[in-house]
Amino acid sequence: MNAHEITAFALTLLVMLIGFAGAILPGLPGTPLIAVAALAHRGFLGDRGASLWVLVTLVVMAAISSALDFAAATYGAKRLGATWRGMAGALVGGLLGLWWPPIGWIAGPLLGAIAGEWLGGRPWNEAGNAGLGAALGLMAGTAVKVAGAGAMICLWVVHILWKSFNAA
Repeated sequence: MNAHEITAFALTLLVMLIGFAGAILPGLPGTPLIAVAALAHRGFLGDRGASLWVLVTLVVMAAISSALDFAAATYGAKRLGATWRGMAGALVGGLLGLWWPPIGWIAGPLLGAIAGEWLGGRPWNEAGNAGLGAALGLMAGTAVKVAGAGAMICLWVVHILWKSFNAA
């Protein structure tokens, strides 16, 4: 690896780590950002970047991860009767809960979802059930995104390092 390739590797990995953070934090694209970083790396380095099969795999993994995240959040919420208010509350509670790890990571979405449902006019018992569903769905979706993002980064790093060590 020459200095140009090392710099491209480091910058791409930095963007991918931001994508990994996006798998946890709402508002950042997460897995799509990881796939775009790998595509940009290939665009800058050509054949010295990731192989086509790795790029296709990363794009497919990003799409599947995003779809499963959405499906898990929706299923968890609908299964226990949550509305959009519960989902919004879980999102806000999750953001606030990030400041108090690890208990806030669980309690934040749960309490936020319950508060969202209750403020929407639902009785406490219904709000509690719906809030639990929204929070569980949000956490399951986040777990899927984190696993997908980690697998994507590992695949890309191992492939690039393997290519660079075998090219010499």
